Amino acid sequence: MKRLILLTALFLCFTLFVNESVFAQAQFETGKLGVIIGSYGRVRVYIPDVVSPKNIERISILVGTAPDAVFDYQNDVDVEESVTLVENPALSDMEITGVFNNAYSSQPPDILEKLTVYGWQGGGFLLLKFDLTSREASTINAVIGLDVITQIDGTYGYDTITYVADNKVIDMHKENHVGLKLLSHELKSLTSFEWYSNYSIDNNYYGWLTHETIDPEYISGEEGPVVITAQDPIELNNGESVTVYYALAVGADRNEMLDEMSTAEAKYNTITSVEKQLEIPVSFSLEQNYPNPFNPTTRIKFSIPSAVDPLLGGVKDRFVMLKIYDVLGNEITTLVNEQKSPGTYEVEFDAGNFSPKGSVLTSGIYFYTINVGDFKATRKMILMR
Repeated sequence: MKRLILLTALFLCFTLFVNESVFAQAQFETGKLGVIIGSYGRVRVYIPDVVSPKNIERISILVGTAPDAVFDYQNDVDVEESVTLVENPALSDMEITGVFNNAYSSQPPDILEKLTVYGWQGGGFLLLKFDLTSREASTINAVIGLDVITQIDGTYGYDTITYVADNKVIDMHKENHVGLKLLSHELKSLTSFEWYSNYSIDNNYYGWLTHETIDPEYISGEEGPVVITAQDPIELNNGESVTVYYALAVGADRNEMLDEMSTAEAKYNTITSVEKQLEIPVSFSLEQNYPNPFNPTTRIKFSIPSAVDPLLGGVKDRFVMLKIYDVLGNEITTLVNEQKSPGTYEVEFDAGNFSPKGSVLTSGIYFYTINVGDFKATRKMILMR
């Protein structure tokens, strides 16, 4: 049944399929595996140079906040920045990135997803990095997981999903083995079910995301399994982000797959160590507000580098002043007026009701200026009502 449905959909939507899968995708091969990222962030994994190469039909992110509010590939995702094969990547041999939003449905939760896939020459593994930012006005409690459709050995059906508890690895296998492991957080939930048409409904997704049990094994029937993972909920305010890392590894048997997974974890530790070193900016910056033009809210990001306190030693805080002005140079409001530690910050400006005057601004050009010691910078922004 699944094969018939998929072939019919392919025939009816041939033009869309070509645009998605041929012209708007990015891919690379390591020698042991290949990955194709579709234009909307679908991760597909295959084994090069074999008769039935595909092993993973799709991996995609899930972010649930309520039974009727789940950000998912099938119903919500649209393109913010096209998928790109990165030239000369700094942290791996091969890298693909893409950024996606919820503009297709405009339904909550309003999530910005940045996907990065890392690969290494000769490696039978990948790192999947999901940077997820909340654009919701109020605080959300986000349950994050994956939606995985397997196609082990290039065929649907009769896959076995086994949780290898000692290694915290999900082993998806028939003859060959594909492992999946949550690296950045603790796995809270793992459940599988038989694929069926139109399973991708928010209420269904939210139930699987909040399963809160790791099922030890599932043996699928003819249609094949769908695998749903989840971690503990994470509270995110407007503009706040969380980074989620998964590793994927392949092998002819479980031991080979687990060996590849161990190498993937070592690469993860290296990358996250480098990322921590890069968290503290090396220079001052004041970035362009986003969105711009805006109505009525926009966000402004700035960075403060580290500096050594000459008396106490160690890193010192700096006094930061961030203000908004109109075109005549009149001060509108102060957004920041306090000591800040080195780092990158983001603040919101609400032109509809800003402190301290509580008034409403008219359309036009405005300026925002930052002062930190000897550093001063100004940028222009446009309010368009």
